[in-house]
Amino acid sequence: MHDQKKHKVEFGDFQTPISLAREICSLIAGTGFHPASILEPTCGTGSFLKASLETFPGISRVLGVEINPQYVTQAQRAVTHTFPHTSVEVYQSDFFFTNWSEIVEALPEPILVIGNPPWVTNAELSTLGGNNIPIKSNLDNLRGIDALTGKSNFDISEWMLRENIKWLDGRKGLLAMLCKTTVARKVLLYAWQNGLRIESASFYTLDAQEYFKASVDACLLLVQSNPTGNSKECRVFHALRAQEPHSTFGLQDGILVADVTLYQKRKSLMGNGFRGWRSGIKHDCSKAFELRVEHESLVNGLGESVDLEPEVLFPLLKSSDLAAHRKPPRWMIVPQRTMSDNPSRLRMYAPKTWNYLNAHAHLLDKRKSSIYKNRPRFSVFGVGPYSFAPWKVAISGLYKKLEFVQVSPFQGRPVVFDDTCYFFPCRSEEECNLLYELVMSDPAREFWSALIFWDAKRPITAQLLNSLDLMLLARLLGKEWDVVRTLSERQAEPPSPPPTFIDQLLANPLDIPDFQPLFQPSSPNR
Repeated sequence: MHDQKKHKVEFGDFQTPISLAREICSLIAGTGFHPASILEPTCGTGSFLKASLETFPGISRVLGVEINPQYVTQAQRAVTHTFPHTSVEVYQSDFFFTNWSEIVEALPEPILVIGNPPWVTNAELSTLGGNNIPIKSNLDNLRGIDALTGKSNFDISEWMLRENIKWLDGRKGLLAMLCKTTVARKVLLYAWQNGLRIESASFYTLDAQEYFKASVDACLLLVQSNPTGNSKECRVFHALRAQEPHSTFGLQDGILVADVTLYQKRKSLMGNGFRGWRSGIKHDCSKAFELRVEHESLVNGLGESVDLEPEVLFPLLKSSDLAAHRKPPRWMIVPQRTMSDNPSRLRMYAPKTWNYLNAHAHLLDKRKSSIYKNRPRFSVFGVGPYSFAPWKVAISGLYKKLEFVQVSPFQGRPVVFDDTCYFFPCRSEEECNLLYELVMSDPAREFWSALIFWDAKRPITAQLLNSLDLMLLARLLGKEWDVVRTLSERQAEPPSPPPTFIDQLLANPLDIPDFQPLFQPSSPNR
């Protein structure tokens, strides 16, 4: 059973139901497109080949390619017995080692390239030990940190669809592929950025759970090519049978936008190079770094009561806490005040915390992310003076809604966030109130809505939030006040880092603001 599941994943073995294939071919015919030849690069058991022949009986040539020899046999039977007088060829071949340029060159136009490529990522295949992948490379020439933290992971179908769409460049044809919605957008962005000649593009969302028992946002992507095509927009339909598009996304001013109409309305608010919005602290070891309060004691994720210096403890909010508008239910151990701090100096000013981290080194040293390599032991990421601002406006990066939360100090301490949250640091309640009013305004929400793809794994990011210029927004709303100027300056150019917490403590241990005892000394376990 395990081998069957492994094979299913490795080869993207989610066969298209014939009913769905017929509905898609009917939709294609309804657009007015009539192919002279049909190519299915990963034809499986032949559902699309059969449906295509039913829909376009006058076709001159039909070609299917499939890596699985058993499926090749099934596909041949499905089409040759039903259409004995049509030129139908089904071959066994590996997509990644097939001379596609020669094959496509021989096909008469217009060409319909149709199918359902594998829905699996290169990382998933590597986990399974699968070999059905292209030669590995940095697909989009990502900078080092992006490649290390996961942006270099890509869907195998994305690689295939890029090849498919290049086959049709400069020719009359139509690409009709089932894929994840995120893959569809990436492929279109690739085509638009590389000047591929597209006449029109559409995608139709569909229920992958119904058809494939897969919990993923999926769609049918239609891309019509033409030697004179120059379109950089894609119409979005909410169902295969929808008559009118719900919205249009596309490439505008060099960026991919979710709603072209809204973007044109609010693009005057676009900023550039801002860094005011930050992500929370990344530590990748909640069992050791995150603590909850039980009977006035701090307890870690292992169920152990711990006794640590208050100076390293901060109230913590996660995405679910922000969404529920909860007060901080946990505390986080923050072993540094800036990225340049070395946690080893804890032994000098917080020996109990240093001993605690060493006692749990077997967990901390196993953190898998590459960002911890060549960093001091027990380091965390996403920490700086902004992390300890007393007031903040924050938002979850995971929940699919534009809902901001005002966050005040808790028990005299600045609240910190995990790395699924984003926040803007404020130095006063006045700043916090005004910022909240700005980001909850209609122009701000329309601006961000024009850029957000809600089906993305993390629809809201710091880069997205920082694309809105706060001063331009305040000017539009008639709130160009001194407080806004202060916020705008902080957004545009972060202040020089002050002396680190460690340096302050060593200089004068009693001169650290806002660091008050967390619990009364009478607590029996403290």
